[in-house]
Amino acid sequence: MLTSLSQAHNAYAVQSLQSRLQDVTDTIDDGVRSFGSTGDTSSGTDFGSVLSQSVSNVIDSGHDAEAKATQGLTGAGDMTQIVTAVSNAQLALQTTTVIRDRMVQAYQDVMKMTI
Repeated sequence: MLTSLSQAHNAYAVQSLQSRLQDVTDTIDDGVRSFGSTGDTSSGTDFGSVLSQSVSNVIDSGHDAEAKATQGLTGAGDMTQIVTAVSNAQLALQTTTVIRDRMVQAYQDVMKMTI
């Protein structure tokens, strides 16, 4: 049983992250299948478009959180929706930062390889 607000927030954040990662994984799987079956990326989803779509979703999440927070400051918003939107934006930003760091590290590792 959840005993504090922070535990409830963390549980919701984990569930939200898992569902987002599942959506991204499904999109990537579709792109890989279409690439492997047709032989070219023009008919399928390539990595660049998946990455671009993910970044757009993070930006939209941030805009949504800002709009909800503004509604909350004017007294017109629901506190639950505000906290949920801000938590989603925070989680999306943290996830994006981790992915960026890992991509940079992978690039650096490749550049260090001897040929």
